[in-house]
Amino acid sequence: MKKEFFITNRENVIKEMKDNSILVIFAGEAPQKSADEAYAFTPNRNFYYLTGSNREKMILMISNINNKISQTLFIEKSDPVLAKWVGERMSSSEASEISGIQDIQYLEDFEASINRLILTYEVENLYLDLERREFDSLPTRATMFAKLVSERYPQLKIKNIYHVLENLRLIKTEEEVAEIRKAISITKDGIENLMKNAKPGMMEYQIEAYFDFVLKCAGVTDYAFKTIAASGVNGTVLHYSDNNSKTQDGDLILFDLGAQWNYYNGDISRTFPLNGKFTERQKQIYNLVLKAQLETIKAIKPGVPYTRLNEITKEVLAEGLKELGIIKESTELSKYYYHNVTHYLGLDTHDVGSREIELKPGMILTVEPGLYIAEEKIGIRIEDNVLVTEDGNENLSKDIIKSIEDIEAFMNNR
Repeated sequence: MKKEFFITNRENVIKEMKDNSILVIFAGEAPQKSADEAYAFTPNRNFYYLTGSNREKMILMISNINNKISQTLFIEKSDPVLAKWVGERMSSSEASEISGIQDIQYLEDFEASINRLILTYEVENLYLDLERREFDSLPTRATMFAKLVSERYPQLKIKNIYHVLENLRLIKTEEEVAEIRKAISITKDGIENLMKNAKPGMMEYQIEAYFDFVLKCAGVTDYAFKTIAASGVNGTVLHYSDNNSKTQDGDLILFDLGAQWNYYNGDISRTFPLNGKFTERQKQIYNLVLKAQLETIKAIKPGVPYTRLNEITKEVLAEGLKELGIIKESTELSKYYYHNVTHYLGLDTHDVGSREIELKPGMILTVEPGLYIAEEKIGIRIEDNVLVTEDGNENLSKDIIKSIEDIEAFMNNR
């Protein structure tokens, strides 16, 4: 991403700030794992969206005071001793070049800087990213800072900038779509490699390793999420990720996986027979799931309610299961299909954005119907990533094989 992308993102946020306000966004910090080991760091996605920086502990501060805008990025100071152990910290010039922010200061100056603004001017509002997924979620740096500020500066109004960022991130730019295309392309190569090497009798994690190898070779440093490699009855468990069962001849294996490229994600599901040949029963269920997916994708265009997509999926699946004699009433569908068909995709795999709106150009959605028939040890999910265009949609992952004919041909010509 060029710095102009991040500059534009900040400009769009600034438009939503009231006069006499300050915005503070934290990069985050890797939590302790055990002893002196920390978990791998990944930046807060809203911080990354506004700065382009992937270094921990940084702080972005934007002030709009008397209609004058000031932007400051606070970074860690260079430490020659620590550099010998973990590498150099980002320099001021690097931080400025990546973000487009000219005023680069050190973290130790942050508290004095914000206090100076509040002391000197009649600052009324402090904007923070106060996203909270669950009522009992652990406090974030932003929520802890909000509490501290409320105690020390009770005159300030704390405002949540999260929903502004959520709405901005919902519509992808051409640059963002390009990053997701790259993530999907690498995911495609990984899927083909694991299909090429999969055989009955292998452990699920052994097949998964062929996907991992391709991603590492492509320079991928993180996954969109923990890979699901679910054979046989494991495929009927939606978020199965132990990946430690031995596969059997006649099993289907369901893979839900994705590469991450520059923090943008691909999210693909494919299901195939380990021995290269679907049984007739597996074909029936697979083709029903595929029909539901194709019908749902066909409906994607601007103006369609987001919630309509799952309704279409359920209508197709219910009718198909009734024709197969698996259910008698549509209300029984929830026994075999128990998730939503779509979610947004972007900097987060389950990306931000309201579900109570109509589709707009620039949104990227997953389309992932599934059927999970535990008594027959059949779990099938087929997932693609779809861009909403001005007059319809584009399936960004259309080149990843998914028809029964193409799968069997590929598996039997390895």
